[in-house]
Amino acid sequence: MNDDAEPMAPALSRRRFFQGLTLIPVAAALPACAPGTPAQNAQAPAADAADYRPEFFNASEWAFIVAACDRLIPADETGPGAVESGVPEFLDRHMQTPYAAGAIWYMQGPFLEAPSEFGYQGKLPLRDIVRVGIGAVDAHCRAQFQGKTFAQLDHAQQETLLKAAEGGKLELDAISSKLFFSNLLGEVKNGYFADPKYGANKGMAAWKMIGYPGMRADYLDWIGVRDKAYPLPPVDLAGRRG
Repeated sequence: MNDDAEPMAPALSRRRFFQGLTLIPVAAALPACAPGTPAQNAQAPAADAADYRPEFFNASEWAFIVAACDRLIPADETGPGAVESGVPEFLDRHMQTPYAAGAIWYMQGPFLEAPSEFGYQGKLPLRDIVRVGIGAVDAHCRAQFQGKTFAQLDHAQQETLLKAAEGGKLELDAISSKLFFSNLLGEVKNGYFADPKYGANKGMAAWKMIGYPGMRADYLDWIGVRDKAYPLPPVDLAGRRG
């Protein structure tokens, strides 16, 4: 989402986006999420965004999450979008874990600005960064767009705001827009590629898109292969085949 980036075809843009992903060990970060149940055609136990009933996010926060996910990873001919993949559900479930609550973080002061090599030094755990950030962006939108929230804006306006937040150029009350955006984007990426039992990556579509074998017991012979696609479908933690 760089303002200076040259226009790219959707497929190429998506591939370049995924080349730069860094993912946390999602399974370790979600100890409170229950395993999924078997389903036909390796479908994830996630509900459609329209059907899922969030437990962490309230209605306005949920509308923001769905709209932001749709802009951060939109659907195209290369693969499914974040909303179709169930990423909003992943986020709602993840915000209810000890990780998101800061239970495994060092959360004592002093709280200060520090170089990036020292890591996050703020007082808000992940779920509060997300919740405070959503509220601050919606407050900004209501002030600038005749009472409309982020979810009520058109796609172009939403993307402009997200780009501004990415660069830290969106002035928000109570939180840095860059801090909020970086954490939100990181969570969207994590959900998009997580095992389906955590609510997203329905049908292992994201894994299929990048040729990831999933939880297959042995694919060492293919690690060094660069001129051929991996020939077998992925397998998830529950043993379902894509």
